[in-house]
Amino acid sequence: MLLSIIVPAYNEETNLENTINSFLDYLKKQNYDYEVIIVNDGSTDKTADIALELAKKYLNITLISTQINKGKGAAVREGLVAGKGDYCLFIDADNATDISHLDSVWPMLNKGIEIVIASRSQLDHPETVQEIKQVFWKRHLGIFGNRIIQFLAVRNIWDTQCGFKIFSKKALDVILPRMTLDRWAFDAEMLAIAQKHELEIGIIPVVWKNSSYSRVGLVGYLSCLNEVFKIRINLVKGKYS
Repeated sequence: MLLSIIVPAYNEETNLENTINSFLDYLKKQNYDYEVIIVNDGSTDKTADIALELAKKYLNITLISTQINKGKGAAVREGLVAGKGDYCLFIDADNATDISHLDSVWPMLNKGIEIVIASRSQLDHPETVQEIKQVFWKRHLGIFGNRIIQFLAVRNIWDTQCGFKIFSKKALDVILPRMTLDRWAFDAEMLAIAQKHELEIGIIPVVWKNSSYSRVGLVGYLSCLNEVFKIRINLVKGKYS
């Protein structure tokens, strides 16, 4: 199997079915084998029921479900471990980044790049477009937070948090056993580990639409920054070696 697609979902009853159907509309036109793994992270709404119905309807959809919320990082990691594909993509359930961005990914992977991430920042790629932007305070807190991330953990990447990243199995074999974080900064930790082990990271521009249903609030941003300091401590202590 070429591709595993990991979709972490926490209280995504509004988005999940439409998002998965849009994924399948794109994927059925491709000439490779794939699977979709929905990881329900202890949702308290109808997410689990919707995901179960999708898994019953489509043979190439699998549901992993937990009773309690463990965090997005834990959900993504669980899906990546379960993925059978040569490459594993994790992508957000709100469909902010369209799955058709995969068209830009394959040429880079075919050149031997082990990790490709999408970026919402024009400092990463000038062709990036934010069709629907985040609210003012989120944009500027994100910029401030990224400067801290670059200073402490991940060099020369201006958007470590965009929910569209694809990894080769080789890269995952290096990264997954060394991960320690379960929540918001897991993306930054994955990239920090990749840089520590000199894995090449490619960046594609994204056409991004902020979801009005996003539940990432101020507490989430502050929690993410706290976890970034943990990444720095792990780097200093050599825990990612």
